[in-house]
Amino acid sequence: MAIKNIPLAVFRKYLLSKGLIIIKTEGGHEKWWKQGMIRPVILQTHVDPVPEFIIRNNLTSIKCSKKELEQWLNPGVKQSQKLKSKGK
Repeated sequence: MAIKNIPLAVFRKYLLSKGLIIIKTEGGHEKWWKQGMIRPVILQTHVDPVPEFIIRNNLTSIKCSKKELEQWLNPGVKQSQKLKSKGK
């Protein structure tokens, strides 16, 4: 699954797996928070799938890399396997 095509429900599960919780829902936006964060993660509840720039910004907020998200989305798939499949 590409980072730009992540359904809202899947990204919510990822946030939960990182220890974030919803602290507020207001006006079509969810505010997610975790102890130690500088700023909260904001998700639009009416936009599905989540746009890539929103995912990238939120990954920065939770101090996670794109690679870490990709590994969570594709458990058990090693980077070398991905490279082999692209070469075919």
